[in-house]
Amino acid sequence: MVVSITDTELYVSNLHRRMTFHFGNVHVAEGPQVLLDATIDVNGDSYRGVAMGALAPMWFYKDPDLTMESGVTAMLEVFSAACDESEALPPVESAFECWRSVYDAVESWAADTDHPALLWSYGVSLVEQAVIDAYCRATETSFPDAVHEETLGINLGAIHDELDGESASDLLPDTPLSQTSIRHTVGLSDPLTDDDVGVDNRLDDGLPQTLSEYVVEQDISHFKIKLAAKPSDIDRLRRIQEVVETHLDDYAFTLDANEQYPTVTAFRDQWEQMTADNDLTEFFEHLRYVEQPLPRDEAFSERTREAFDAWENRPPIIIDESDDSLDSLQRALSSGYNGTSHKNCKGIFKGIANRCLLKYRHREDGGRYLMSGEDLTTLGPIELQEDLAVMATLGMESVERNGHHYYRGLSMLPEDVQEQILDVHPDLFTRHPDGFPTLDVQEGKISLDSVLTAPFGHRIDLDTDDSFFIPVAEWSLESIYA
Repeated sequence: MVVSITDTELYVSNLHRRMTFHFGNVHVAEGPQVLLDATIDVNGDSYRGVAMGALAPMWFYKDPDLTMESGVTAMLEVFSAACDESEALPPVESAFECWRSVYDAVESWAADTDHPALLWSYGVSLVEQAVIDAYCRATETSFPDAVHEETLGINLGAIHDELDGESASDLLPDTPLSQTSIRHTVGLSDPLTDDDVGVDNRLDDGLPQTLSEYVVEQDISHFKIKLAAKPSDIDRLRRIQEVVETHLDDYAFTLDANEQYPTVTAFRDQWEQMTADNDLTEFFEHLRYVEQPLPRDEAFSERTREAFDAWENRPPIIIDESDDSLDSLQRALSSGYNGTSHKNCKGIFKGIANRCLLKYRHREDGGRYLMSGEDLTTLGPIELQEDLAVMATLGMESVERNGHHYYRGLSMLPEDVQEQILDVHPDLFTRHPDGFPTLDVQEGKISLDSVLTAPFGHRIDLDTDDSFFIPVAEWSLESIYA
């Protein structure tokens, strides 16, 4: 199999949120998305590969002084560089080798810039997703079949030495999941009940708005709760517990601190205050893990490792933002963490290798190793399905998945794309009474059958001549406010 990238085009679409999102020290109000439309040569024939992602720079930088304009400019610079570098590369013998050659080229380019690794690797992953999309179309195979039939050329040992000679088909679940539970993110400013929604802020769009409404209307029973690293967290957790336990006996939740605690000691101090609260004792019995409490520059320090070693009864803790290089998971495990998250924006082949490493380590020593499925921002018509195809293959039974909470379904898409969504993904999306597609959540879960039979999660044909897709050279941030 000979693979090369022959042409790439970038577009931006302006999406308008129905509500803002607050995490860490960041408020997100704008929602532009980027589309990569690539031409991939597979064995001498050309195939289209597409990938989409959110232009949400604050997660990559966590800099309160960064402007949206500066952040988006940086992201588009990275994406453009990833495209240019990928087109300049010679043909290789597999999709995996294509990804690795792009990774090495962009890493070399980024060395002379100030772009964080978490960001430039996102540029690599956008190209990677388009390559996988084209490859699955060229070979007329689904993503999970391509992984298990080992036609993608995945070399686990090229990422983690100790996996040399191991295969993804042996370490991953035998079959992909046909459904997964929605883990609903509770942002720091998200309304919990009607009391949190003022008259002027009540949305009249036929969709749930409060946490209570999501629990009642969609039977959501898995939650991801954002921490502010402030004393107010305790009162907020009490309120969330009240909402959840009013309707549910069986539920699970995770906590996400988004790098808000400067040290393990600071996190441990608040952790012990929260868990010592008698009102929250039963609530914390439903906790699965804590995600990324420490800043990236502190996460793997010797001070952190020593503090984890001294904390015998610490909760399971995983990394997320610190997972910015191919060896991040190995470093995390050596520092006392239990695992990492998977997001397509951090790399698909890397995510597969990380999942396999955790399975391998568990097989060897029986330790408690965790990989979670995360990513708040994924939306249709492309990104969500490609993400879910990977999550199902990795066996993620609960996935952070409520980007749809912040938009009015897919009403912002061109009408022909909306109709395609409803036609090819009738199990994943349903038609809202007002006509637009919205995620079909039944008993807190979504069906993945149509995702698993499509080449790389979707069968959507996008017309980039539509004015919804603006060539990156013609787009400006001001246009989203027009």
